[in-house]
Amino acid sequence: MPDNELTDALRAAQRGDDAGFALLWRTHHPSVLRYLRVVAGDHAEDAASETWLHVIRDLHRFHGDHDNFRGWLFRIARHRGIDEQRRKSRTRETATPPTRNAPDAAAEAAEGAATTWALTVIAGLPPDQAEAVMLRIVIGLDVATTAGILGKKPGAVRIATMRGLRRLATHPQIRTREGV
Repeated sequence: MPDNELTDALRAAQRGDDAGFALLWRTHHPSVLRYLRVVAGDHAEDAASETWLHVIRDLHRFHGDHDNFRGWLFRIARHRGIDEQRRKSRTRETATPPTRNAPDAAAEAAEGAATTWALTVIAGLPPDQAEAVMLRIVIGLDVATTAGILGKKPGAVRIATMRGLRRLATHPQIRTREGV
């Protein structure tokens, strides 16, 4: 979808239009969830929910276009993912998660075997490289936006991305899968 249409949806959502917000959510939620699977692991869905609650709460204060919104959204997602990791490390979760009676089609599509495998491999990188690869390569943010989200200088983002991609290129599972 063109950025100008998403900027229009953003403006509509800021005015309280449900359809505008729904379009933003449908467009960005899958990427947010994939990113958070790398940052927060099994707690990605909780972190994603918290991310969107934060967006709903503060959207009226946001200023900028759609590109700025993406940076703001992923900065929030990163903070919520880190919060979930901290919470997880402070508490021992012994309860088993509830089982679902009916599968969610959107969740099943997002959890496709290839996607899950790729996210698992990326999550195996050092954290700075994993986040840089996810934000720059998978999500497609520019260096400056990624640097702002990660609190790093643009050069550090470029280096982390390059190192992560080099590491992935030599990863045994990737080399094996390429031959398939």
